[in-house]
Amino acid sequence: MISHPSHRPISALRARMIEDMRVRGFTEKTRNEYVRNVRAFAVFLGRSPDTATVEDLRRFQLHQTQIGMQPPSINSAVSALRFFFTVTLDRPDLARRLTVVPQPRRIPAVLSVEEVTLLLRAATTPKYKAAFATAYGAGLRVSEVVALKVGDIDSKRMLLRVERGKGGRDRHAMLSPQLLELLRVWWREGRRRSLLLPGGWLFPGRNPVEPLSARQFCRAVHAAAQAAGIKKRVSPHTLRHSFATHLLEQDVDIRVIQTLLGHAKLDTTALYTRVANTTIRAVTSPLDRLAPLIEGRPRPAG
Repeated sequence: MISHPSHRPISALRARMIEDMRVRGFTEKTRNEYVRNVRAFAVFLGRSPDTATVEDLRRFQLHQTQIGMQPPSINSAVSALRFFFTVTLDRPDLARRLTVVPQPRRIPAVLSVEEVTLLLRAATTPKYKAAFATAYGAGLRVSEVVALKVGDIDSKRMLLRVERGKGGRDRHAMLSPQLLELLRVWWREGRRRSLLLPGGWLFPGRNPVEPLSARQFCRAVHAAAQAAGIKKRVSPHTLRHSFATHLLEQDVDIRVIQTLLGHAKLDTTALYTRVANTTIRAVTSPLDRLAPLIEGRPRPAG
């Protein structure tokens, strides 16, 4: 236990920080990540983090850069330390000294409609086929798919209830007729095998009392992609990306897609406009409005 003569032990600080995060509804995953980052900062200091100075923060961020830490990891540490100094220690003056590292926003991998079909057909069980179809057909995050319960299916209103999605927000997702059919096939199979418990998880894990883990879901997607002969790097989130992109290509309003995805900011949804190929192809280049530049070629229409 590292301590400082005039300050409480780190373990007490950690407990207080965890309490602060729980009050604000942070998920267990986020709490663990924040604690890990603050602990790494304490190890770097060699003393309690509540004794940190502005110079300590500067040295820590310089150290992260020197050891080759990537922007996402650095920014994750910034978020954790900003919370620690602003909320737990009430030292916003220190939090303001932390620098977020800009990172390029890469175009997400997207499957074609044909590739999604191949992936779903390659699913090894009705459970995984229904889970894949839910991620794609409703545009859900993997954490949202595995957290669904049987009671979250509203077949009368054709909606899926998503409780405590990212940011702790509840919302409704679309439930298409074909997705409902796949869910019913899985429901009948799951009930027959006593895998679906009353009021239980829609996609249970090996133990029906527990939900399917995100790791198990990821492994199943990778295995199906490989079996389907898909060469792209495929993850459960690829299905969500494909959902958004395919809707854009159907000319669905981007604000509707924002609501379906549960994005707080339209900027996040706008990323998908960079991969909506039919949208790109529908635009006429100003070059094509010029007079023909090659002898004997007719001027393009438009």
